Amino acid sequence: MMWRNIAGFSKAASAAVARTHGSRRCLSTAIPGPCIVHKRGADILHDPWFNKDTGFPLTERDRLGLRGLLPPRVISFEQQYARFIESFRSLERNTQGQPDNVVSLAKWRILNRLHDRNETLYYRVLIDNIKDFAPIIYTPTVGLVCQNYSGLYRRPRGMYFSAKDKGEMMSMIYNWPAQQVDMIVITDGSRILGLGDLGVQGIGIPIGKLDMYVAAAGINPQRVLPIMLDVGTNNQKLLQNPLYLGLRQPRLEGEEYLEIVDEFMEAAFTRWPKAVVQFEDFQAKWAFETLERYRKKFCMFNDDVQGTAGVALAGLLGTVRAQGRPLSDFVNQKIVVVGAGSAGLGVTKTAVQAVARMAGISFAEATKNFYLIDKDGLVTTERSKLDPAAVPFAKNPAEIREGASIVEVVKTVRPHVLLGLSGVGGIFNEEVLKAMRESDSCKPAIFAMSNPTLNAECTAADAFKHAGENIVFGSGSPFENVQLENGNVGHVNQANNMYLFPGIGLGTLLSGARIVTDGMLLAAAECLASYMTDEEVQKGILYPSINNIRHITAEVGAAVLRAAVSDDIVEGHGDVGPRDLSHMSKEETVDYITRNMWFPIYSPLVHEK
Repeated sequence: MMWRNIAGFSKAASAAVARTHGSRRCLSTAIPGPCIVHKRGADILHDPWFNKDTGFPLTERDRLGLRGLLPPRVISFEQQYARFIESFRSLERNTQGQPDNVVSLAKWRILNRLHDRNETLYYRVLIDNIKDFAPIIYTPTVGLVCQNYSGLYRRPRGMYFSAKDKGEMMSMIYNWPAQQVDMIVITDGSRILGLGDLGVQGIGIPIGKLDMYVAAAGINPQRVLPIMLDVGTNNQKLLQNPLYLGLRQPRLEGEEYLEIVDEFMEAAFTRWPKAVVQFEDFQAKWAFETLERYRKKFCMFNDDVQGTAGVALAGLLGTVRAQGRPLSDFVNQKIVVVGAGSAGLGVTKTAVQAVARMAGISFAEATKNFYLIDKDGLVTTERSKLDPAAVPFAKNPAEIREGASIVEVVKTVRPHVLLGLSGVGGIFNEEVLKAMRESDSCKPAIFAMSNPTLNAECTAADAFKHAGENIVFGSGSPFENVQLENGNVGHVNQANNMYLFPGIGLGTLLSGARIVTDGMLLAAAECLASYMTDEEVQKGILYPSINNIRHITAEVGAAVLRAAVSDDIVEGHGDVGPRDLSHMSKEETVDYITRNMWFPIYSPLVHEK
């Protein structure tokens, strides 16, 4: 991969290097350094990490045995970039009027073909056009890709560990060609977005997430690894599909399942002890079980439980600001959460922890203003066979009856916030939304957080139409802003995890944190909540533009790093030790994070046998 670091180290980091190696001359980064390769000829052209297509200069073609294997004209990186963008715009023009699914998959294919051929150009295109392309390589299109992955599959990407590999994973992990891996995203495909069990086809999620790590956090793509843990599937349609690429067996359960995950984690951290692992789209019971099992032993976090919770908490804190209230008033907010899966429970737990910390009260006391609703209605202490993770949030049935409907709870509680993570499209119907008009808040908030778009609890248009024009609206998938009858704009806030997980991963990596603590996650959420100006928040804008994602990630990453230092769990990264990190100011921390982001550019290739 042809890459350059966009700058060197911060002052503190530079001082660390000087202490370690003595004085050294700082070389200009304007000219990218050479990249050593161990292949020549057609092998170079077939390797997307090194391929430049027609961008190889003539001297390089001679060095690498490429002369005659490419058309004679040398096309610059800028010309290749413009050519691809024109091809993409042409595709958009030619697919106008076609069904959304057809158009989305066509856009994904053209980007995927570039990814398969030339990773440097792919990531440059992605970074420069993140607002346009993130919905294609990430949510919502990634859900459609996963549903059709067996038919879309063209070449391997990432690694697959299956139940059939038990006892072999420690040796298998060394089949991955990269000597160093910084970031791993793993799924078992059991709960892909709101689409359910997609088995091995869930590999599209780690691939998409890691593309976002490269684009938003500047993680070197040679150091990322998507992982599919195939323990079978209970999706009968997939088992009967002749094109299905995964194990044709029911999912492992119990200890058999955990033994597979245990073996992978031991193998991964044996080879790459400094890696950060992100768990993604595990069904609720395994999301919580694996998080509690590994979080104190390995450097890992679960994005559905902790990342979603952080983004939602940032939105909840933002709604307090939108009401013109100080953040400390968050302890008085009444919040109804619809959905008791891994995301819903994760959000509720994180928000309750924030209330407990702000008010200086116990966790149990802090649950007072939270109401949890699952598929059977309001969760109370009368519920039999209650999920252990939901027990702390069960209400006294003397307050509201067991199993009360959403509209009944909203009318009784008159909440400040109605937050959906149910995965049930349209569950916030007209009656529910109109009930939110009686909220005790001067500016009630409605969050329809479920993905993909079809699973959103309501649309932005319906929320502003039925709940009133003076609401704050957030969603998991993108919606267009709504033109209101009063002439104002109803702003849509996409409460997307991409605001947080790249910064959590990058800050954890560059701090050398041994584990990911609650303090680090809370720091990330509070950083995002304070990112917007008061003027923007008063307009109902809670989250920044995706176009600023690298700056957002740098700020969040720096907040995570500082929290890790406060928690005394850092070991440093590279030449920058724990002491150097602890002496950095806030500005130096942001600078250190930013200067360790990577940026794609063609570097000279030098062959070495």
